[in-house]
Amino acid sequence: MGEGSKIFTPYRALGLVSTDIAHVVRYIQRRKENLIVTVVGNSFHTYGAGKLGLLSVSNPHGAAIDALAADAYHVFTSSGNTIYAWRRGTELKHKYVGHEAGVHLMLPFGPHLITVDKLNNLRVWDIKAESLYMEMEFQLKCFEISAMAHPATYLNKILVGSKQGKMQLWNLKTCKLVYTFNGWDSSVVVLEQAPAQDVMAVGLANGRIILHNLKFDETVVDFKQDWGKVTGISFRTDGFPVMVTGSELGHVALWDLKERRLVSQLRDAHSGPVSGITCLSSEPLMVTSSSDNSLKMWIFDLPDGGARLLKIRDGHSAPPLIARFHGSLGNSILTAGEDSVMRVFSTVTDILNKSLGQASYNRSASKKKKKSLDTKKMPAITCLTSETAQEKAWDNVAAIHRGKTVVTTWSIGSQKMGKHKLIHERFKDKNLHRAIATCVDLTVCGNFVIIGYDSGHMDKYNIQSGILRGTFGTPVAHDGGVRDVVTHGLNQYVVSGGQEGELRWWRMKDCRGIKILKMEESISKMCLHRDSGLVGIVLEDWSIHVIDIDTKSLVRKLYGHHNHVTDITFTSDSKWLISSSLDNTIRTWDIPSGTCVDCFLVPIPTTSLTMSPVGDFLATTHADQLGVYLWSNQACYHHLSLRPLPKSFQATHIALPSTAADVRQLVPKEGEETSELEVEDGDVHDDEDEYKSPQQISEELVTLALLPTSRWLNLLNLDVIKRRNKPLEPPKIPKSAPFFLPTVPGLEFKFASTGQETNEDKSKVKSVFTFEVLTVFGKKLKAGNLEDALKMLMEMGPSGIEVEIRGLDPDVGGSEEVLVKFLEMIKFALDKQYYFEAVQGYLGLFLKLHADFVMKNKEVRQICEELAVVQKKSWYNICDTMNETLSLVSYFKNAALINY
Repeated sequence: MGEGSKIFTPYRALGLVSTDIAHVVRYIQRRKENLIVTVVGNSFHTYGAGKLGLLSVSNPHGAAIDALAADAYHVFTSSGNTIYAWRRGTELKHKYVGHEAGVHLMLPFGPHLITVDKLNNLRVWDIKAESLYMEMEFQLKCFEISAMAHPATYLNKILVGSKQGKMQLWNLKTCKLVYTFNGWDSSVVVLEQAPAQDVMAVGLANGRIILHNLKFDETVVDFKQDWGKVTGISFRTDGFPVMVTGSELGHVALWDLKERRLVSQLRDAHSGPVSGITCLSSEPLMVTSSSDNSLKMWIFDLPDGGARLLKIRDGHSAPPLIARFHGSLGNSILTAGEDSVMRVFSTVTDILNKSLGQASYNRSASKKKKKSLDTKKMPAITCLTSETAQEKAWDNVAAIHRGKTVVTTWSIGSQKMGKHKLIHERFKDKNLHRAIATCVDLTVCGNFVIIGYDSGHMDKYNIQSGILRGTFGTPVAHDGGVRDVVTHGLNQYVVSGGQEGELRWWRMKDCRGIKILKMEESISKMCLHRDSGLVGIVLEDWSIHVIDIDTKSLVRKLYGHHNHVTDITFTSDSKWLISSSLDNTIRTWDIPSGTCVDCFLVPIPTTSLTMSPVGDFLATTHADQLGVYLWSNQACYHHLSLRPLPKSFQATHIALPSTAADVRQLVPKEGEETSELEVEDGDVHDDEDEYKSPQQISEELVTLALLPTSRWLNLLNLDVIKRRNKPLEPPKIPKSAPFFLPTVPGLEFKFASTGQETNEDKSKVKSVFTFEVLTVFGKKLKAGNLEDALKMLMEMGPSGIEVEIRGLDPDVGGSEEVLVKFLEMIKFALDKQYYFEAVQGYLGLFLKLHADFVMKNKEVRQICEELAVVQKKSWYNICDTMNETLSLVSYFKNAALINY
């Protein structure tokens, strides 16, 4: 549990995909798949190129990641002055300390790693030994390193580009400058090896792309993109001579190297600068990432050689301003913000994340013009409301846009923006002052939308048809602006809060006023808990008042925040009210006692918060942050002893949740030891080794055989099954068989050896020691190999098992010793708690076949009595564990109905 809060602990962040740091692609031979690694703040994600699914999330670094690189064995990250090498996406293998400034460039170079810091110092590290191999210092004024690359077939040499425009070829083994290229009077931004030998692609800050022959210092091809700086270069290697480049405006250009011309372009491939671009080896696929928080995969299958979008993983490209849980299960969070895009995030899996699109004044017209950039984009969404009652029938979300009168509707069921734009006729006159919509709420039935304006007007619309169904007040509902509005859970009345500080009740049916309650200050925000009828009201003096809308009376006054309160929410049982403020605190108020019982500080002010309907998660959004952050409610898992916080209480900081739901260990600090598995680099080429489960996780647990039920459940009914399956007619002998293979007589079916018979084999006199009728299973029992005999029995079918157990009878070739050994084998399995269900079936069949022998033999009967005690103890342990588990499951299902 977090140190700063007794109730909430960081769980994980949703909607974070990439930043302005270029992604890297690794081909894993063992997986036969490309892995894509992107940076997300102080962690990095690993995606599989096959389905673009998230495979792993690294442990968080102490600070934001500044650079990223990878080879076949490691993923290298730099955070501050320290460099880390990771295996399998999560295991920290190496750490390199020595730079005096932040590292911003890294290049894996065989068994070495080349790094450049912001002081222009180049260092070469031995990856395995974690030691410094060599170091070079460049003058910032003369040659500030901006890009690095290793030219193919150039042994021990790297090409270094500078912001001054020059390039240098260095031999790292001899630490000598081989050659200096004069450059093209522009900063070198990107260096990429071309498919042709000796040719290097150079991307410049002025938009030029140069294909330069290093051997002869000659320019082969010179391209120019009009979109500014080149941010990425890649080449197709699937048989087409095409070069792909990215730009700061988010455009991608495709150049034909054979014809030396531009063949296609992807306008607005991203809404931000293209930070990384990679063509997958020998595939018609391209991966791009951007600071707009998106990772996209494109396929080259258009007739003109262009690319189309194939797969995408994205989140908000601008900070979300509001988040609300949607539905009663607590699995979906509806968010919207500065990018005017409405999204649905799943708390269960990222696969269920949805985008409802970007708000537009005329989306259909934009699509008809085939514009990827919507020129009719609406302003940011500042407020929204949703209901699930008519989700499949018509629009079930209404949203307010910053500075606009119009209110838009959306459909989660259809996953798109609705066709209605709600605006009253009074606001369409351009000569009059345009009012701004300030608040909106949907009725619980999903039929009506209540909209309040800063002019004091308040209207009721039918969301299905978009028709005005009533206006509250004559002519206005409030003398000042309407700050917020909530609707009753039974659709009896509407409660609105005004700028003048009045709380007013209105009858839903005829829009007439019922009651006015004067508050001490202006109202800024309201939140209703419909089940209990309690509404939380935030006033301009930073206090929170709780009103019962049924009795129309004040219930509680809550004081404690030292700055503007940004949002409030109730828990599902209305016992707690949670509030956030610009003072960076998140407070939990106990409604019955009217006191603050929990408070903690977050590093960034909270802009919105919402509590899950089932009470398991608190979701928050923060200023200038693209993610939605989940906090786990510890009250769902164990009892909390909460007391009112004293006035002198000092809240402590809690870091925002990471993208990993299960953070095992942060990156260790200097001096700390790590307990990582030592794996030789040459032994493992895969990021994800296959995990082999141990045979027994714990001695207290029972291990099942996981066999099909037909292999053990029907053993007692084999005689009935055989009788039913008996053919009506006897099998017919074929008229003529082509040949016969001689077999060896015995219980096991074996072919006779084709070798020549010896004189000893021809003899009809047999030794007495050769009359051994025990099978391999019986021999293993007799030798005491109980575990091997049990495993052999599990590999057989029901009929084979019956033959083996029946063959233990002394009358058919077995012995009393083998029968006793069989019971010892069953006792061994029950003691170890191995293969519990299969052992029960074997024991039942044994007792059915050999009951007479067990009753006659005193020694065997005594062993069976001991076995019964062991079996009874084992079964009671299982029974108690299952009952405890069922009780916990039932408790969690009804957690929302339990008062803590």
